[in-house]
Amino acid sequence: GEPRKFDPKFRGPIHNRHCTDIICCVIFIVVILGYIALGIVAWVHGDPRKVIYPTDSYGQFCGQKGTLNENKTILFYFNILKCASPVVLINLQCPTTQLCVSKCPDRFATYIDVQASYRYKPDQWNYFRQFCKPGFNNPRKSVAQVLRDEDCPSMVIPSRPFLKRCFPDFSTKNGVLTVANQTTFKDGRGKTRNVTDLREAANGINNVLDARSVGMKIFEDYAISWYWILIGLFIAMIVSLLFLVLLRFTAGVLFWIFIFGVIGIIGYGIWHCYWEYDHLKGIPGSDLTVYDIGFQTDFRVYLQLRQTWLAFMIILCVVEVIIILMLIFLRNRIRIAIALLKEGSRAIGYIMSTLFYPIITFILIAICISYWAVTAVFLATSGEPVYKVMANQTLCKYANLTCDPEVSVTNI
Repeated sequence: GEPRKFDPKFRGPIHNRHCTDIICCVIFIVVILGYIALGIVAWVHGDPRKVIYPTDSYGQFCGQKGTLNENKTILFYFNILKCASPVVLINLQCPTTQLCVSKCPDRFATYIDVQASYRYKPDQWNYFRQFCKPGFNNPRKSVAQVLRDEDCPSMVIPSRPFLKRCFPDFSTKNGVLTVANQTTFKDGRGKTRNVTDLREAANGINNVLDARSVGMKIFEDYAISWYWILIGLFIAMIVSLLFLVLLRFTAGVLFWIFIFGVIGIIGYGIWHCYWEYDHLKGIPGSDLTVYDIGFQTDFRVYLQLRQTWLAFMIILCVVEVIIILMLIFLRNRIRIAIALLKEGSRAIGYIMSTLFYPIITFILIAICISYWAVTAVFLATSGEPVYKVMANQTLCKYANLTCDPEVSVTNI
């Protein structure tokens, strides 16, 4: 037919154009400025060393280079039994002296026994005093005064480092919780205690770490291995771009390979969990529950329980059934999705410049996430330290009150 005529004076869609969402743009700019201001405040007042290094009772960092504790990277609790106290959840601090040490104890020992034998067994005293306050070397001092002044711990127990802190070295023997193959220990105050008391104390410390430190450890890992993370993201970006280009030829094949691969892997996981569950049948201690074991520094202990593998098997079975049902009821939509992937890949092949937009977005998101992570670390470690009186006896009227450590408290 006859071609349509074009009116060069037609300007309808142009003169009606105007800016939209101005208010949202202003709000967005204000949020960005506030984000920058918050970062500046956090960087000025924050101290990331609190994330990397644990601190002792004197406020000194364990393992920090250039200090007396440079080679003492682990935090040791004088009386870990006090960490089972409800005060731990209130103050987020274990009410006992904490000291930086180079290694955790590897044996049972009490100050009373070491003091009684220091003359003819000096090696035992030399070993024990490394867990005393720095500079203390007076085994003649009475036990009552040493425990009152907390010059030395009343006992040491075999421990292993976990999250840079000394935790009792728990294990199970014939279904019974033990520490260094012992079920009881001397607390250094004239009593024989069961190792289950240590488990409760370790759980108390774990609650503190969950409240204060575990989240910070994630940021610490990012701070230490940031360049590896960037390398991995760069490789993932390159592989993703190649995948987009080749998707038009392999969309259907790759999709079904991926789906059946996931189903196969989960199926193998179900079989392996059942095999482990059946293999542990009749083994002493395998019928214990996770609650009976409590908190463990070695997570391999949980893999020795039938309950753990049963829980894994149930979870994988549920996931497997959900995936299979989705494939059955959504098969037509899956075919449509594969066709859309092919068309999208074909469009990218004709307009290669669209590949640069995800790169710019990737860089901006990486900068935003990095800024957020660094700001979060500094913000979480900002603020002035608060000192409280942690009394050995609960009857002390000054207990849990704030104080100034530079002011003499000899009258307390």
